[in-house]
Amino acid sequence: MTKKQMVEDAPSQLTRTAVIAAALHVLDERGLDSLSTRAVADRLGVRMNTVLWHVKTKARMLELMADAVLGGIRYDSLPDTPLERARELAARYRRALLAHRDGAALVTGTYPAEPHTLRFADHLVDALLKAGADEQRAAWTAWTVTYFALGLTQEEQAAPEESDERLTRAVAPSTYPALQRVLPHLRQDFEQRFTFGLQAILSRIPT
Repeated sequence: MTKKQMVEDAPSQLTRTAVIAAALHVLDERGLDSLSTRAVADRLGVRMNTVLWHVKTKARMLELMADAVLGGIRYDSLPDTPLERARELAARYRRALLAHRDGAALVTGTYPAEPHTLRFADHLVDALLKAGADEQRAAWTAWTVTYFALGLTQEEQAAPEESDERLTRAVAPSTYPALQRVLPHLRQDFEQRFTFGLQAILSRIPT
């Protein structure tokens, strides 16, 4: 019996962790549009049913992948000041998304109540509570930070290199005078956009 046949005949020899790791490799190599349970099975050298034995459905695989992406967030050396800690946590969240091709698009639309996702949320909410937010504001601000980071990072990962040039050509002064005035500030600088937007969100926390 070949090694491949042994794995296929005994799915328990292949761990779910290994399946998700392989799925992330496929994501990084091919992008989200080309990700499938069959592609993951091909990478592992097993039948698709073996992958499904561990993840059940593609939707569940995406949830587990999204949680694994957040597993890349570290919680050491965080600032002592609660609001600065919340800001740093948001920055680390964004970096975790950027660490994988289409990372933000993967996480968007998934709702995994899984350890890494819950750990990040707990740290962020704790920082907001300690910064002076009440329970509702802390919860809703955490959602707002998450949605903002996901949306901006998804745009960043999908933006074509020539988007600035296309925008410049499209914004004619006679047709879009207001946009023409602010055109230099509309160019791709996602790091500064993130910093500005995050500050705008967190500035509403009472101190």
